[in-house]
Formats: sequence, structure tokens, C-alpha cells
Amino acid sequence: MINGLFQIALFLGVLLATARPMGYYMLRVFDGKLPAFVRWMQPAENFFYLLCGVDSKHEMRWTQYAMALLCFSLLGALAVYALQRLQVWLPLNPQSFGAVSPDSSFNTALSFVTNTNWQGYAGESTMSYLTQMLGLSVQNFFSAATGMAVVIALIRGFSRHTTQTIGNFWVDMTRSTLYILLPISTLLALVLVSQGVVQNFSAYQTVPLMESVSYDQPKLDDSGNPVKDAAGNAVTDKVVVKEQNIAMGPVASQEAIKQLGTNGGGFFNANSAHPFENPTPLSNFLAMLAMFLIPAGLCYTFGSMVGDTRQGWAILASMTILFVGFLSVAEYAEQQGNPAFTALGVDQSVSATQSGGNMEGKETRFGIVNSALFATITTAASCGAVNSMHDSFTPLGGMVTMAQIQLGEVVFGGVGSGLHGMLVYAVIAVFLAGLMIGRTPEYLGKKIEAFDIKMASLVILFPPLIILGGTALAVMLAVGKSSIYNPGAHGFSEVLYAFSSAVGNNGSAFAGISANTPFYNTALGFAVWAGRFWLMIPVLALAGSMAAKKRIPVSAGSMATHTSLFVWLLTGTVLLVGALTFVPALALGPVIEHLNMIKP
Repeated sequence: MINGLFQIALFLGVLLATARPMGYYMLRVFDGKLPAFVRWMQPAENFFYLLCGVDSKHEMRWTQYAMALLCFSLLGALAVYALQRLQVWLPLNPQSFGAVSPDSSFNTALSFVTNTNWQGYAGESTMSYLTQMLGLSVQNFFSAATGMAVVIALIRGFSRHTTQTIGNFWVDMTRSTLYILLPISTLLALVLVSQGVVQNFSAYQTVPLMESVSYDQPKLDDSGNPVKDAAGNAVTDKVVVKEQNIAMGPVASQEAIKQLGTNGGGFFNANSAHPFENPTPLSNFLAMLAMFLIPAGLCYTFGSMVGDTRQGWAILASMTILFVGFLSVAEYAEQQGNPAFTALGVDQSVSATQSGGNMEGKETRFGIVNSALFATITTAASCGAVNSMHDSFTPLGGMVTMAQIQLGEVVFGGVGSGLHGMLVYAVIAVFLAGLMIGRTPEYLGKKIEAFDIKMASLVILFPPLIILGGTALAVMLAVGKSSIYNPGAHGFSEVLYAFSSAVGNNGSAFAGISANTPFYNTALGFAVWAGRFWLMIPVLALAGSMAAKKRIPVSAGSMATHTSLFVWLLTGTVLLVGALTFVPALALGPVIEHLNMIKP
């Protein structure tokens, strides 16, 4: 217990200590006041503008900003789709993988462009090195940079007044990629290589096993049907395995940006539970820190850009309170384990086993504390990387991962998307407070009016509509139910998690559901697209509205939005909206499953 608390305290301490320097660095980047150690890359930035015909001094209205974002993302989706469909004829394919199916290519293209990285396939047996690098890893950079660009545009909306522009999308995206994501991910990749993460272009290696493995395999006829003897028993063949095929590839470079950009898509199917992606406790710690590094730093960037760093610390405090609360539930649930094992009739041995908690689906090199911490971070950060099987968590532990996604990726959230989601909740919070005291609501010197509330409401209410609607459709249709292998409440949770993860741009899953089917690939593909861009458009509209407003002087009746009172008001607003929306659905899944687990 002491060791576990120390590990959690160490993580939070390092995170909060790095938030200010990271936020200050990003402030310098977006203000164009580059630190000396990255200023040498400025010619590359200017060359890009010249090559693409971009006027870096030209600023955009929110409609132009949104159109540039959508066009860029559409081109990215088409490129990733084409790479998957054509990879059989393209280079850097030492395993000679064939073309990916149309429905899987569609789902993957939209998933990586939207920073979701939902993977219905096994990367090491599906994607060539070229597809992994030029398609998936490149979009890990661009999708993260897109999220950062949107939140910077929203912050400009709050910091400016009586103007129609919120910045230049191409400039914001370029600076996010060139000066923030690329240098840090390069450094992180080198550290990961030092820890044993694979980085090469070699063909897969076949090596002899230290001990052979034998098993009985059903014998099949020419039609693929099981062969039976005269008594009707299945005929089996003894199989002896003496070799193992070990996957290789450029893993560290993709691993670094997948964590830093809160993307989550792994090179291997096992993701960060695979020893070639996450071999040591240090690599695991750095992965967790990378997921929160930019979201936490952006809070300081926000406070500095609006002229009051206390505003940023208030947002960060609310995020931290929510995170610690969810983490406490997850850690407690996993440490308790499953009391249903006591019904097996071996009380003493079961008691000894369960005293260590629920180790099902967890890597022994990480244990329960780091598995639950990683799971809480990755779903809070809208990352989706996993170092354990969320499907094997206890019902309450699994509910924590699902509930954080359903809150709208605001508990730190993805790079950019977490902060702009929390700022939308801040607008809602001050609106509710204004209604309670009978005053026109204000936030950061801007009057909150009808249009602003409509845009904020779209951001908050649209995701539940897709999540709950998609889940209902999947459990009603035979084509949706055919992929559910676990009956009852857990099977429902798997479907609910899938649509929550897609719309929340998370990408992790309760993997007991077979989602690599035309129905789920198509439905979840549209869900990830809507969950990303149908929310960014209202956010940019809100940014444009705020930028056009006059700044209102602070008066005796103004509500302070940097105090502990506002922190708790914001925290309560997030929980209240989430509870009212998703508690009935959660009651049908993890809550019922928990009650069944603890029943006498």
C-alpha cells in the first residue's frame, strides 16, 4: 500500500512540477517568440509557408479556420486510406502483407486522423512498415497538432476583444508539430530505445524456443470441417512448436508520439502491454507522464495568454481533483479483487490469492498499481494506449475508464481537446451561476450570451446522442449482437465502451467484442469523425464569438473564476452533466455486473 501511494504521489509530483515550464515553452512557441534551442528550425517553418503559399501574417475568421482544418483532415484521411489499400505494392513491406480490407481501411483512416486510433486489427500482422510510419505515425503528429491549434484559437477568443480573427490554422498547426511534438517525441523515442523498445526495419525474426510446446489440434477435412472417428469423437493431431516468430519494426518512433500526442495506437496488438513497446518501469512511467504533459502545460499557457495565470491554475486544479477521485476508485476496486472467487470452495488459497487484488489481464512487471494508474491516465487523457486489459478489470475499475471518456475527455483530456472541453464546461458553469444569482454571466471579461450557450450545449450534448444512440442500435440489430461474445451486463458494457471510446476519440476497448466487422468498422468510423469535428466546429464558433465581444471591466458583481469556489463549481458541473447523461446506461452495464459480483 505504501509503495503504491508513493508511486502515485511521485507521478503527480513530477507532472505538476513540469506543467509550468511546459506551458511557458508552448506560450513562447505560439506567440512566435521561439527559444534559442529551437530557433534554428525557423527556416524550415518559413520554407513550408513558401512551399504551400501560406501567408503566416494573415489571420482567419473562425469559419475560415474551421474550413482549413476540415480540408486538411480530409486529405489526411484519404492518404491513410490509400496507403492501406495499396501497401501490397509499396516498399517497406518485408512481410508482404496484403491490402487492408475497405471497411477496416475506412475505419483506421478516420480513426487516426481524428486522434482516436481505434484499432480493430493487429498491427504486427496487418500493416507494413511504410503504412505504420507514413500513414499512422504522421497522423499521430498532425491529429495532435490539430487539437492544439483549436484550443489556441479558443484561448485567443477569450484573450482578444472586438476582432473577427482567431489566428491562422496553418501557422498554429505547423508550430505545434515542428517546435513541440517533433523535438519532444524525438527525445522520448531515444530514451525508449535505451530501455529496449525496438526500432529497426528488419524482417520478422524466427528463433528457436528454449522449450518446445506441444498441444492437440483438431484434424480438419478438405472442406475445413472437423474429422470424427467411428464413435463420433473428434480426431486430433499432436502439434509440436519449436520456433517463435518475433515481430520487428520502427516501434520507438511511433510509441513516443502515440503517448505524447495522446493518440494511443500501438505498433503491436497488445499495445503498451507488449515488452517491445513498454519493456521497463521507467518506460511505463515516461509513457504515463507523456500523456499528461501537454494537457497539463496548456493550462498554464491558457492562463498566461488571457493575462491571469490563476485562471489556468484553477482549470488545472479542477482536472486534478477529478483525476484523483477517479483514480482512487480504480485503485481501490482493483486492489480488492473479485470476492466471487470465494465461492470456488478453496477459501484459504483463494484468500491468499485475492489479498493481492485483481491481477487478471495485467502484466506482472507493472502490477496492479501501475496498471490501474495507466488505465486511469489513458482514459482521462483521451489517449487509449493500454498496458493491461481493461476488459479484465473489476466492474467498478472498468467503469472508471468508461466514465472518464463519457465526461467528454476533459479530465486533462487529449492534447488541446481536453482544455477546450473544460473551457466549454467553464462557460456552462458561469452561466448556471449567473442564473442562480440573477446576473448576466461573464467569463474572463466576456458576457456569455445565447449564441455562446448554444455552441457550448452542442459540444456537451452531441457526444451522448451518438454514444447512446449507437449503443442502442448495436444491441438491437442482429449484426451488432453477433460480435458480442460475453452475454449479459458485461456484453452491454463492451458495446457501450466501444461507442464511448470512438466518440470520445480515445481508442481503447473492452476487447471481448469482435469489432473488426463491416458493421462496427463503419459505425465506429462515422462515430470517431463526428466525435472530433462536429465538436471542433462549435468550439471554433465559440472562439469567434468571444473574440468579437468587448471586454467588460471587473465589477463588484463579477464572479471570480480563479478561486476555490469556482474550482468546485466547475468540478460539480462536469460531474452533474455526466451523471445525468450516462448513469442510466452505466447502471445497465458495470453497476449491475458489480452487484452480481458481490451478491452472497
